[in-house]
Amino acid sequence: MDISLRRIIVPAIAALTFSTASIAADMSHDAIAERIKPVGEVYLAGSEPVSNEPKGPRTGAQVYGTFCIACHGAGVAGAPKSGDADAWAPRIAQGNDVLKDHAINGFNAMPAKGSCMDCSDDEIVAAIEHMIKDI
Repeated sequence: MDISLRRIIVPAIAALTFSTASIAADMSHDAIAERIKPVGEVYLAGSEPVSNEPKGPRTGAQVYGTFCIACHGAGVAGAPKSGDADAWAPRIAQGNDVLKDHAINGFNAMPAKGSCMDCSDDEIVAAIEHMIKDI
């Protein structure tokens, strides 16, 4: 009988011990996040956050070099190359208002604002002027 009593008491004490420990554990999201967070962090020089806020209007060269060059640098999908007088002549002949409208609102394969959604209209015009300045 001593062995059968032991078979009942030992599992009962073990169950009580483990259930009490799990009830006492802090299961809040903050406590769980604290327990599983990484031990350390890696710091890379120059990886400080950069403000996404523009610090004033970008120049035409900056807009061209960041957005326009992808198509206008190589003539992708019929885009006139920067400085190519023959390719730009028919577009310039339509007038600055049409040129500006097509650049801002998109035309044929060119997306609106050349995919620079945070560019102002003035920045887009500056980019156009940069592309045709040597013509």
